[in-house]
Amino acid sequence: MWQRMLLLSAAGVLLVGTSFGWAADQQRTGQQAQMQEQVYGSQLMTEEERAEHRAQMRAATTEEERERIRREQHERMKERAKAQGVTLPEEPPERGMGRKMG
Repeated sequence: MWQRMLLLSAAGVLLVGTSFGWAADQQRTGQQAQMQEQVYGSQLMTEEERAEHRAQMRAATTEEERERIRREQHERMKERAKAQGVTLPEEPPERGMGRKMG
């Protein structure tokens, strides 16, 4: 009897652990989507372009370099939007949007 209870307890722990892992995956997916939306013109980019942009931003070693990458991205997306007849805001999103405070 105690073996059965031990087995049921172990199964319960596995189920709880799996659900926490699933919730964490869902949260990461939501955060990635939020980050994606903060890239100016991301709706006009392919997944490969978004990945390349993220890689460039991660590889940048200074804030000035990241700002240059943002400006270049902004200009490319303005040109692409104009060519496609899409309207984008004049200014890119403010830096730091979506970053957690604290």
